[in-house]
Amino acid sequence: MDEFELIRRYFDRKCAASGVVLGIGDDGAILAPSPDMQQVQVIDTLVEGIHFLSQTDPADIAYRAVMVNLSDIAAMGATPRWMTLALTLNEANQQWIEAFSIGLFEAADRYKVTLVGGDTTAGPGITTTISITGEIASGEALLRSGAMVGDGIYVTGTVGDAAGGLYLFECDKSDDELEQRFLRPTPRLEVGKALVGRATAAIDISDGLVGDLNKILVASNVGADLDIESLPISEALASYFDPDQCRRFALTGGDDYELCFTASDVDVVQMSGITRIGTVNDSERLTCRLNNDIVEVDDSGYRHFK
Repeated sequence: MDEFELIRRYFDRKCAASGVVLGIGDDGAILAPSPDMQQVQVIDTLVEGIHFLSQTDPADIAYRAVMVNLSDIAAMGATPRWMTLALTLNEANQQWIEAFSIGLFEAADRYKVTLVGGDTTAGPGITTTISITGEIASGEALLRSGAMVGDGIYVTGTVGDAAGGLYLFECDKSDDELEQRFLRPTPRLEVGKALVGRATAAIDISDGLVGDLNKILVASNVGADLDIESLPISEALASYFDPDQCRRFALTGGDDYELCFTASDVDVVQMSGITRIGTVNDSERLTCRLNNDIVEVDDSGYRHFK
């Protein structure tokens, strides 16, 4: 089975989709954006041994690859439309590829994203790159650069679960809820849309809460006080780890794909599923406090090539 047969058999779905003039099968896709909308383009790569373990279910790999891109779309308040896939495999294992394609289309169908093209290659390990195109009304995209002094700092959901799930997985232990939070994160698309016109800045939590919040602060030329006691910790995480470890996972673990955003408190007071964890100030640095004591936290987040 060569690359063209692989694409035809597992990834070429002939279906009508809004805005797709020409999909898979030519040198490029032809797409028709909605009138008066701006495009949001995101891309993420998952590499075997870096972002997932070799024994990970291929359906979970594909599902997660879609979700991490959708999380970027959510962080900008946009609506996802189309995606492309670049897949590198060390062998054309049909059982693996079929499972991967099932996970891919499960994720795509759930969030109404259409696969419109891509590429497959042979290589030394498994690498998957997905790019998603979203759209949003002109001038309304949420950015990292608008946080203002006095804004509250908020997060959606709970934080630290994915890092806890990965830790248990690597230790040959298992908790389905925490493991699924790592393997199959939920992009906060509806929250992102609801934040348009309310949030002053936003980012999704991929590299760790502290590291990603710092990106907002740097882009906005502001500082912040973060209240560690206010971090939303799930019952599942607290049942496996002591409070200090839960806080470490929540602050620096990453891979939660929750949203961290800043907003005037009055603008989000009626929103559910969010937690206020701090306040933006003019110090141009992030200060983390626990029981009113300043706590030093590694704020670098995850970085490649460090």
